[in-house]
Amino acid sequence: MDGLLSWLASLFFGGLGNLAAYLAAHVLLCLLPAFFIAGAMAALIPKETVTRFLGRRSNKLVSYPAAAAAGSLLAVCSCTIVPLFAGIHRKGAGLGPAITFLFFAPAANILALVYTGGIIGPDLAAARFILSLIFGIGIGLIMALIFRADDSAHDLATDSPFTAQGGGMGRAPLVFLLVWIALLLAGTLKLGVLTGTYAHFDLPFADAPAWQGMLDRLVPYDAAKGEEGVSIQGAILIALLAAIGISAWLGIENIQDGANTWTWASLVVIALTLLMAALSVQAVPEGLRIGVTGKLLGVAVSLAALFLIAWKHLSQDQLRDWLWESWRFVKQIIPLLVLGVFLVGMIRVLIRPEWIEMVAGTNSLVGNLAGVTFGVFMYFPTLVEVPIAKMFLDLGMHRGPLLAYVMSDPELSLQSILIISAIIGRKKTATYVGLVALFSAAAGLTYGAWVDGTALFVLALWLAGFLAALAVLLFLVGRHTAAPSALKGV
Repeated sequence: MDGLLSWLASLFFGGLGNLAAYLAAHVLLCLLPAFFIAGAMAALIPKETVTRFLGRRSNKLVSYPAAAAAGSLLAVCSCTIVPLFAGIHRKGAGLGPAITFLFFAPAANILALVYTGGIIGPDLAAARFILSLIFGIGIGLIMALIFRADDSAHDLATDSPFTAQGGGMGRAPLVFLLVWIALLLAGTLKLGVLTGTYAHFDLPFADAPAWQGMLDRLVPYDAAKGEEGVSIQGAILIALLAAIGISAWLGIENIQDGANTWTWASLVVIALTLLMAALSVQAVPEGLRIGVTGKLLGVAVSLAALFLIAWKHLSQDQLRDWLWESWRFVKQIIPLLVLGVFLVGMIRVLIRPEWIEMVAGTNSLVGNLAGVTFGVFMYFPTLVEVPIAKMFLDLGMHRGPLLAYVMSDPELSLQSILIISAIIGRKKTATYVGLVALFSAAAGLTYGAWVDGTALFVLALWLAGFLAALAVLLFLVGRHTAAPSALKGV
């Protein structure tokens, strides 16, 4: 009985620790801007602006490459890309281009490709880019075909009292949106000019090392396992997140009736939280060493620009609609995100990296599916999956299943699956998950066969055959789904 209780306790604290580490390290400079960007997309961009490039009736030679190109610029993980996906989908983007954006952004953004090439090798980075592009567009096309009736109905339902309608997008809303994107990039890009510390000062806090030691015991740090721990700065940020939640609930939940004191309080706390997250904070014997980083300067300049634009150039209705749409995304996504991260932390306790050599040491179908499975249940934030993949490689994982892992890990985290299901429904989500798993495994098999010496010509034939068989299957599915619609029209 004691053994069972100890095992259950380890699972619970594994989930709690994973959640604390995630909230402390990844929600702030990624998700907070993402929610406000998604809210701006929904509230300030006229539907016609989105549908011109990404709509279901747009030229496929334009919409799908445009979706992939937009995703390639955002070095964010699946949990951050989901609010942006929800934003463009709500504004009338076709299901296919939106899915391509959802897949390609975390799977093959520029920073992930550069990092993959530097840590693992340029061959895997090239395979990751080429196969993610082909399969990302393929998955989008397949989803658009299978759910074309739902996509058409969604297109008609995207008009809303709280979304911009008609005309072009004004200059001020456009600049407002672009500055939010700049803030997101300033907070997430791993560039020396942003991550470097240009000045620092010490706050006298003699107990800082002791506090950090206590946090390390509660939430262990182990880079080899992807365990990120919680710093003193992280603990402060978690408290600020709670303050944001309370003040936003009191100040934005009923924003349609106008702003109140809590509305302004929530915005002030959000700004302070973003600035706090951009600082460098270290526990040293003298106390807390506060570093002024390039990231802090970028976030501060962005926040100042956003305040000026909102104060002078956006109407009260625009600001109200923007806050409401942002808050709506928060309410829809955050509870599922918290649940998913907690469950992943529990499952991670059960999975041992040593199993990898046994199940994924060869370029087999089982090995590649194992790589996909590890991607689901051993989710790591963007770029963290690359050193973890290097660890898997050192433990004996074949490079084929390794590619299947790095393609599926940013896509199929348990929390993102839960969130996507809330946005597009369980049936579409199940289809998307199945397609990502299938194509990730196919990508791993293809690249792994090349690593094992198979000629490129043979691989091209195999890939063409795979896509042709899939096209025939989809054609038959399309005819089958079209028949009942035709009968209804009679």
